[in-house]
Amino acid sequence: MKYRIISVGKIRTRFFSEGVNEYIKRLTLYTDIELLDGLEEKISPRAGEKDIEKVLHKEGERILGLLRENDILVVLDNMGKVLSSEELALYIENWNISGRNRVNMVIGGAHGLADIVKKRADCSISFSRMTFPHQMAALILCEQIYRGFKILKNEPYHH
Repeated sequence: MKYRIISVGKIRTRFFSEGVNEYIKRLTLYTDIELLDGLEEKISPRAGEKDIEKVLHKEGERILGLLRENDILVVLDNMGKVLSSEELALYIENWNISGRNRVNMVIGGAHGLADIVKKRADCSISFSRMTFPHQMAALILCEQIYRGFKILKNEPYHH
């Protein structure tokens, strides 16, 4: 199974990019994984609702254009299902035996994700009802995927 993390926003801060890269490096022992970031549209800080909707739609089309028909799409959304690390590991196990080609895990930008992406999603998960910056969400996601593989392999993991 291939995994792809799609972050609409760019991972710019060195602290976060180093952490994400470290976990991606660790994950290569278990799976083929990549990060694709920087898909966001430029928008004025004073943009109105209609402008935001247009931007979300453009970003959404860009995300959906990356997917193949057989891909699994997981969206990170604070209204999604809150999972424990063990529950996420079970999802990973099920995805790995699903017979499908790739899992795409999408982190929205400053304004979230377009409805067209949420509707296409096979599942929606949440780290918390709190909102996190996309860079932090990417780091948490990489760590949790890594933790999930460690759980599935019954390997110790304490950091």
